[in-house]
Amino acid sequence: MPHLNKTASAARGDSAGGDPASLPLSRLRTALTVFFALDGFLFAGWVVRIPAIKAQTGASAGDLGLALLGVSAGAVVTMTLTGRLCRRHGSHRITVAAAVLLSLSIALPPLTHSAVALGLVLLVFGAGYGGINVAMNSAAVDLVAALRRPVMPGFHAAFSLGGMLGAGLGGLVAGGLSPTAHLVALTGVGLLLTAVAAPTLLRHPSPRPPGQPSEAQSPPSGRMEPRGRRLVTVFGLIALCTAYGEGAMADWGALHLEEDLHAHPGLAAAGYSAFALAMTVGRLSGTTMLERLGQTRTLVAGGATAAAGMLLGALAPSAGAALLGFAVTGLGLANLFPVAIARAGAVAGPSGVAAASTLGYGGMLLGPPAIGFLAEWSSLPLALTTVAVLAAAAALTGFAVRRT
Repeated sequence: MPHLNKTASAARGDSAGGDPASLPLSRLRTALTVFFALDGFLFAGWVVRIPAIKAQTGASAGDLGLALLGVSAGAVVTMTLTGRLCRRHGSHRITVAAAVLLSLSIALPPLTHSAVALGLVLLVFGAGYGGINVAMNSAAVDLVAALRRPVMPGFHAAFSLGGMLGAGLGGLVAGGLSPTAHLVALTGVGLLLTAVAAPTLLRHPSPRPPGQPSEAQSPPSGRMEPRGRRLVTVFGLIALCTAYGEGAMADWGALHLEEDLHAHPGLAAAGYSAFALAMTVGRLSGTTMLERLGQTRTLVAGGATAAAGMLLGALAPSAGAALLGFAVTGLGLANLFPVAIARAGAVAGPSGVAAASTLGYGGMLLGPPAIGFLAEWSSLPLALTTVAVLAAAAALTGFAVRRT
């Protein structure tokens, strides 16, 4: 990434020259952090209620996996369009619009009573989820370039912290609050936080380093050169391998603990909390790690750690050991996705972010249905070992592209 180890002093110094984009950098960073945290909070609120929604709809593991394709389809289709929308309307506006859609759509799943209906409403939820992830990552890449420090892990730490809080809250209310009441309350929280953070994004355009064109001046086609396209694809595949693990933990971790290891529903919900907490800790230290170790060592060490942790989490005979494995997995995966997305943005700008995010979040959203089908064919513990395989593949890929 250009200016990877430089501080933000240059960006702050521009404010004396009257650059309007340099004045609100700290406020933009705070507002974007809120949206990352909100995304994680709402998504975790949904995933910890999947066991209850599964029972409500009477779906088998295979039926649930098929219904979860609704999230995947809605998100992937939206992601392919969001880069174009960001170039036309600005990533800040699209972030706000997608946050509203995500907040409203999270209340829909508990209103369904069949796997088919669940899949249909998850199309809408997936559209909001896919849109906000591409838009806010595009906005974050612009801000990282303006700050001239590798702070992308900090934004993703907010996502993980939001996920931890959402999962923790879900675990607390799982025994006494219906899914409908819980998820409708999350709609209110989402709309409130969006109303608080949106004005900052809507008042200010995305900051740009000196000499880089604004969003309005970017090529409307968003086409990449062949070499850039290849690099973005590689970084997108790294993101896919690691996001596959995040999606698996979100959608199947609680079910594994509850059904395979006979854990209490509250403890089962804590599985994702342990994963999200470890990921948050890893990402909070991500900037320092990148500055000291570099990207290649961060990718290789993270992928190897996640592979070992997931083997423990999937194959452990007790809930306690599985929780430890989930935490180690979260620590290993913590910085792989942010590094891959930031590198894609450095190579090809918003188009690179959109392409790599589509591949990456495609792994997060397509992985859980794939695990559902594998669980139907064999067993859920065996299906979860595929997370370890892909984490190792991400480490090897990161090592292979170390010279780019």
